[in-house]
Amino acid sequence: MTKSQIDYTAMVEQWRVEREAANKATRTELIVVLRGLGITEVTAEYEGYGDSGNVEDVTLQPAGIDLPDDVSNRLEDFAWSVAYHQHPGFENNEGGYGTLTWDVTADSITLDHADRYVECSHSYDEGL
Repeated sequence: MTKSQIDYTAMVEQWRVEREAANKATRTELIVVLRGLGITEVTAEYEGYGDSGNVEDVTLQPAGIDLPDDVSNRLEDFAWSVAYHQHPGFENNEGGYGTLTWDVTADSITLDHADRYVECSHSYDEGL
């Protein structure tokens, strides 16, 4: 391979490794904050399509705890990043959606994700 050629496989793998490390670091930081606020569970609903998307709603348990804006933003970014890490590109075309549930007490994350797609049924009849 010449210098002008790009090894896309290596580039994608490097991005995956970097994203995984960033998610791990953010998770470690956030869990301390969330536990300190008494939060036991986070549920984040996300959706993406047409090349964009975001976290639509975040629910905390126990109810009634308000997150500082900076923590709320970091938590939404983290939820999106985890979903994207598991399903890269899901926001393209018809998109996808899902729910990230983080059991903060056990530090366990469950991701329930769905991808949308278009299905076509085609027929061609000639000389009927």
